[in-house]
Amino acid sequence: MPARFCGVLVLLNVFLSGLNASRPAVNQELSNIFNELWTLDVNRMTPVTDYTISVQGRAGFVNQGSNVVQDHASQPLFSNVNENKLKNMTTVSRFMKLLDNYERSIGVSERVTAEEQTEINLFLDAVLETDVMKRAHKYLVSKGQSSSNLGLFKSQLHLIWFQLYHRQRNTGLDSSGFEHVFVGETKSGTEIIGFHNWIQFYLQEKSTHLDYKGYKARERDIPDQDDHVLNLQFSWHGTVKPVGSAFIGTSPEFEMALFTIVFLMNTERSTTVLVNIDQCQMELVVIRHGRSLGTAYPKLLSSNNRHVRHSSH
Repeated sequence: MPARFCGVLVLLNVFLSGLNASRPAVNQELSNIFNELWTLDVNRMTPVTDYTISVQGRAGFVNQGSNVVQDHASQPLFSNVNENKLKNMTTVSRFMKLLDNYERSIGVSERVTAEEQTEINLFLDAVLETDVMKRAHKYLVSKGQSSSNLGLFKSQLHLIWFQLYHRQRNTGLDSSGFEHVFVGETKSGTEIIGFHNWIQFYLQEKSTHLDYKGYKARERDIPDQDDHVLNLQFSWHGTVKPVGSAFIGTSPEFEMALFTIVFLMNTERSTTVLVNIDQCQMELVVIRHGRSLGTAYPKLLSSNNRHVRHSSH
């Protein structure tokens, strides 16, 4: 059975806003390019074969900022991951080297050493060599959003993802798009912000810094082990994230390519695009921080082609 792209999960705010809430139309052009990128993502991990997840129980409601949480998952989310495969993929191995380069708390200035800058450059070089990012680059050039010059495109990616900026006022340069989305940050010691990457989730869980509390979904929706987007509740260094969302199994270059395209194809501070990828309908949310990325994450609406069946009724 082919692995499905995502599961039967829906973020709370989708259905709390009411069934009749206006939702943008599916962006067919972006859906098409993103499905191309999905097909090209040879570094995507295969459920069951390369990793196994155990979704366990449905998480309860937790107020933002509260660290009192009931655990509905006695086991880790990831029961098995093929680390040899992770380490043998150039983009992923270089990605993992970046994860320990950041101060967890916002308000604490980041210092990028020469070694860390080299690690960033090597990671971007590897990403640019993938078919996923080559196709994304070609698309952006065709739209007049990127230069065909590879060096200039690399600088553009660096500005979007790695340029340091102030996330908290009256402090030094304390954040970047990459840190926020892929690594995660804490605010005032009581709140997790960002943290939308499954590899970081797995590594932090393995090192016991992270405790998975259960999945978030509607009553009749239960995720499967081959789902490629999950909505999760977890604690990290004792701080709770009431609900977070992440792709599962996808490569760093796939996620960067998707969110870079959304970022560059729009100019609003906050952008939400509705797309169909594989058997799943989702919103991709991108929030800008000047010329850099503030945050980016997927918001699952339906899966297993449910949106197709509903629209045909």
